[in-house]
Amino acid sequence: MKNTDIKRLLYTHLLCIFSIILSIFIPSFFLENFSILETHLTWLCICSVLVTAVNLVSYLVVKPNASTKRSSLSYKVTRFLKCCIYFLMSCFVFHVIFVLYGAPLIELVLETFLFAVILSTFTTIPCLCLLGPNIKAWLRVFSRNGVTSIWENSLQITTISSFVGTWFGAFPIPLDWERPWQEYELKDYHQG
Repeated sequence: MKNTDIKRLLYTHLLCIFSIILSIFIPSFFLENFSILETHLTWLCICSVLVTAVNLVSYLVVKPNASTKRSSLSYKVTRFLKCCIYFLMSCFVFHVIFVLYGAPLIELVLETFLFAVILSTFTTIPCLCLLGPNIKAWLRVFSRNGVTSIWENSLQITTISSFVGTWFGAFPIPLDWERPWQEYELKDYHQG
């Protein structure tokens, strides 16, 4: 059983990586003048949608936590709506955290919010797909020694790695804002 879980987990992660790679190349076929650097907001949206879709489909197909009890349609709709609310709440919480850590409050609000959406896509969506909107399960998984399966272990590692990667990726940004070359770029960015 454990080998099949490892294989299914590997395939799920490979599909997510493949969806990120596809989000780099596919939009250039459909969108005129698409470039990750020049149209980064469009790319963030496309990447977030593709990763979310792949996560939803892969977790529905793989069903790592298959429930034995049958659920009514109203229960499934309520659960889906709760998941949507949790996702939106995580986007807003991450946005507030980014602003508290120094992101511009008004100037780059769309960029900051889309960054919060992409971080929520890589952290909250897998948690919602695997654990659902169950706060006790989330606390169990992210507490010390609370992992009960390889799926939850992977979820824990992926989520923590996303947060650490976000921190290390953003950490060097303010280190050289006073450099002449960066001031020139920032002036051009805000004027254009």
